[in-house]
Amino acid sequence: MEQLARLQSGIEGLDTLLEGGFVAGASYIVQGRPGSGKTILANQIAFHHAKGGGRVLFATLLSESHERLFQFLSTMTFFDRERVGDELQFVSAFDTLESEGLDEVVKLLRREIVRQKASLLVVDGLLNARSRAESPLDTKKFIAELQGHAAFAGCTVLFLTSSRLDDGSPEHTMVDGVIELGEELIGSRSIRRLNLRKTRGSSAVAGQHEFQITGRGIVVHPRLEAVLGRPANADSFGTSQIPSGVADLDDMIGGGLQRTSVTLVIGPSGSGKTTLGLNFLAQSTPEEPGLHFGFYETEERLKRKAEALGLDLRGKIGSGAVRVQWQPTTELWLDAMGHQLLRQVREGKIRRVLIDSLGGMARASTNPGRHVEFFTALINELRALGATVMATWEIRDMLGTNAHAPAMELSSLFDNLFLLRFVEAEAELRRFLSVIKIRDSQYDPSVRELVITSRGIHLTRAVKNMATVATTTFTHPSGS
Repeated sequence: MEQLARLQSGIEGLDTLLEGGFVAGASYIVQGRPGSGKTILANQIAFHHAKGGGRVLFATLLSESHERLFQFLSTMTFFDRERVGDELQFVSAFDTLESEGLDEVVKLLRREIVRQKASLLVVDGLLNARSRAESPLDTKKFIAELQGHAAFAGCTVLFLTSSRLDDGSPEHTMVDGVIELGEELIGSRSIRRLNLRKTRGSSAVAGQHEFQITGRGIVVHPRLEAVLGRPANADSFGTSQIPSGVADLDDMIGGGLQRTSVTLVIGPSGSGKTTLGLNFLAQSTPEEPGLHFGFYETEERLKRKAEALGLDLRGKIGSGAVRVQWQPTTELWLDAMGHQLLRQVREGKIRRVLIDSLGGMARASTNPGRHVEFFTALINELRALGATVMATWEIRDMLGTNAHAPAMELSSLFDNLFLLRFVEAEAELRRFLSVIKIRDSQYDPSVRELVITSRGIHLTRAVKNMATVATTTFTHPSGS
């Protein structure tokens, strides 16, 4: 099948949603209320196109001066004033629209398309054109004539409007695609979202996707489960074993963790989850590097913690065997983190990943109903990339008969489940580890005391007559 030629937007994430970019020669509406990012998006596309050798005509039907526009755009790294007037020509058609009407605007833009030899036309202010039209038919005629002239010149068209047009509006029926930019206030957070409402003659990743306006311009974060519905290598479960970093644990689970398996360590704060994870990560080498993807402890704190355990994490980081990616749990973006993690694993050829913790990632979500789908896509892709993963999940109860773990749908994604608990035994508060699950393998189900020393972790036989017996109850993930 012949592939349609594409005009890349140059916007991170958007070309992924458009499956390669805009269809060359097609026309699109970009709509959203004032301040939603339409002008930034269009200019970012325009400057990227000009930088790649294309020629752009940017026509405004608004009263705002171009100098004022350039003043605001100058804060963005994509803005290049030297291209303005050469590869990128800005034309104001506001006065022509006000004094002479739509027909004269069409004639003006037709002349400028030819003169500029434009391969991209941006028309900012479609709402003004609509207000000048005497009927919906006139609006259709205006768009159709511009499309015709642009198509003859091999030019892709972007119409920008601050009106939220309905699917049956004259504008929507005439164009090949519609991109809607919106913003929603969730608690005290303002979340920007992009929605591909229409893509004629071309597949695209539908639904809403979060985006940010940064110093680099717009960055789109496609929903992870939407773009990674199927992993790159669906049958990637390894047949060999690798050490967990704790010899006693390896004895319990038959020699080690299955390569490319995913392990979830559940336990309350202070029970040893991160300690277990650091021992796992300390087995990394420059040939098979590891990644610590965490939220609660900085790199320096991790180094000091590892030293207290007798682990040379500082040396591992210095040799390139271990990398640390820390992000504070403030205003995070779930899909952005997921893509960042996968990019680091892919580019660094990472073979061991410690995610500390999944709850930290879940806190970034504005829609808890997506957790199962998001983590399914993330875990499957990590496994497909050849990484063996250990992740932690913090539970609330420090003592008690029930350990509230993630929902069954999420827990079933993991190959191995370890439960850490505090138990009162012989007038002392002690840590205990239970192996809940090892996929397709036998294991020692006995409860072991987890002893942390300066020479590592040891698992000893549990004492008798424990005051509290830990059981596991699966509930919906709370993100804690």
